[in-house]
Amino acid sequence: MKALVVYLMAGPETPALAEAAVEGGADLVELGFPFSDPLADGPVIRLAAERALANGMRTDACLDCLAQVRDRVDVPLVPMTYAALLEAYGYERFAADAETAGATSLIVADLPADQRPELRRIQLIAPTSTDERLQLAGLQTDGWLYLVTRTGTTGARDNLSPTLAGLVSRARAVTELPLYAGFGISTPDQARTAADLADGVVVGSRAVEVAEEGPGALRDYVGSLRTAIDTAVPAIID
Repeated sequence: MKALVVYLMAGPETPALAEAAVEGGADLVELGFPFSDPLADGPVIRLAAERALANGMRTDACLDCLAQVRDRVDVPLVPMTYAALLEAYGYERFAADAETAGATSLIVADLPADQRPELRRIQLIAPTSTDERLQLAGLQTDGWLYLVTRTGTTGARDNLSPTLAGLVSRARAVTELPLYAGFGISTPDQARTAADLADGVVVGSRAVEVAEEGPGALRDYVGSLRTAIDTAVPAIID
């Protein structure tokens, strides 16, 4: 079965939203720890991060949120943040505290694979990644490899990036670990198309938008994604 990853920004309402996402069919919840200069994020997640910071969601509060989510769901939980936050908090301290709170891994969006190799985390690769970086990421990634389907920031798009098939092919050559595709996936049709190629799909910006409507709306939205990717047919990539 193809995996469905749903991204949510840490906040007081997030435990209930995460529970709704899992009820809708999410296999993994990616939990955003807000940062003041999120270079990889588009306007929706940037705004969500600004709101979270305004509501006092600093690192300790986000770790608390992570623990509360863990109390309510039984799927893997992956904090996603930026290197400056870990630098300020302490890399080893953050990794230990996140694990204690219930994290199963970690994503650091702007930390290259050749830096802090001792930090166990999920690596990201993009269509612009060199073969050398792709190979290193494939060797070091924790559990699965995150395929950034397009260059630029997160955010909903009208069409799935045509570069995904080539990126999947290159990644398959360097790792047997699952490949999850994200960035720019928002509709059930896009999720199905991405799941035809990859082993899983990550949905962020649109999930954050729908989450503003409450747990019920998020549950229904995630359910529509689940139904779509469950009908995906593996593509043959030359």
